[in-house]
Amino acid sequence: MSANDEVNANQLDDAGLLARINELAEEQKRLRERASDGTGDAEPGRIGQLEVELDRLWDLRRQREAKEEVGQNPDSARERPASEVEGYLG
Repeated sequence: MSANDEVNANQLDDAGLLARINELAEEQKRLRERASDGTGDAEPGRIGQLEVELDRLWDLRRQREAKEEVGQNPDSARERPASEVEGYLG
């Protein structure tokens, strides 16, 4: 993704956030398919970036839902840094 393609997830509404998640998931799927069938260069770095960004966006989506459920403004949710989101223990 180039700098021009970057999206500030904090400025997206729910529909925009889900659209961005779907867009990145489709890119991830295409890269994995190309890597597995040998039609393209394996881009493990990009695939890893996509995994982290998707985790961050899903986290933001969950924050928005939680705030809305308790009567708070979902727009006050903020995308957390990868170091925080990726550090969750399952």
